Amino acid sequence: MAKDKKTLVGRIGNKCKTLFTALTNPRFLLCFGIAWMLTNGWAYVFLGVGAFYEIDWMTAVGAAYMAFLWLPATPEKILTLAIAVLLLKILFPSDKKTLAHLYALKARVKRKKEDTPSESSEDHKKRDTE
Repeated sequence: MAKDKKTLVGRIGNKCKTLFTALTNPRFLLCFGIAWMLTNGWAYVFLGVGAFYEIDWMTAVGAAYMAFLWLPATPEKILTLAIAVLLLKILFPSDKKTLAHLYALKARVKRKKEDTPSESSEDHKKRDTE
């Protein structure tokens, strides 16, 4: 039991280390910063500039969008990461190491999706008629 636990902790640690290494690459961080400015940063700028120059509509738009961002189910977090990966592919196409990490992660997620059994349409029909 202890050996299995140690192996599990080691595997989780290795996966976290690989992900941390891929995501803290300076090129990826630059792309993530640009993506963050596109999805979130403008709201902070609107709020700051609107408050400084007393532009009510700019302050209201920035504050409303920032309130929306703090909702737990906001898809902007996924969108920011997707834009960052796209920018990485466009700006740094020769960064094979980071792209290889991201492609491996994508392949692993795809494999996990295929391995999980999904309900067939017949199962849905049976459940709907019951």
